Amino acid sequence: MRSFRHSFLVEAEISKVWDFYTDIKHLEVITPPELDLRVLNSTGPALAEGSEVWITGKLVTRSNWHSKITSMKPYEYVDEMITGRFKVWRHAHKFRAAGDKRTEVIDEIDFELHYGFIGKMLEGYVLKRLEKTFAHRKMATKKKFEKTR
Repeated sequence: MRSFRHSFLVEAEISKVWDFYTDIKHLEVITPPELDLRVLNSTGPALAEGSEVWITGKLVTRSNWHSKITSMKPYEYVDEMITGRFKVWRHAHKFRAAGDKRTEVIDEIDFELHYGFIGKMLEGYVLKRLEKTFAHRKMATKKKFEKTR
């Protein structure tokens, strides 16, 4: 099992950042365009414990992904993959107030690929893709909330 962690600060109140990240439409805003992510279906427009989401996107080739929100409490939720490219995918989304009108956005991912030894060899590639994807998420979130000067 491998882990990935990413965090950044955004100049916005935690309640606004939370509302954005728990609206299923946020995925299409914060995902890099080259992944061509589309939400195929969801159990509702707002994420809640037990919500399920079906998406499609281009990882190496087009693939489908089905995940479920397995835990939700104030300013923190976890999504886990039910079916998709990973044997295990657990993504904790955490939001912390960081002073007046600032929020720390924290992503913690544990993952394991299918395919045994071959999957282990591909973990470095996955980590590099995650770094690039989450750098874009940071930029897109800041663009959403912060006025350019």
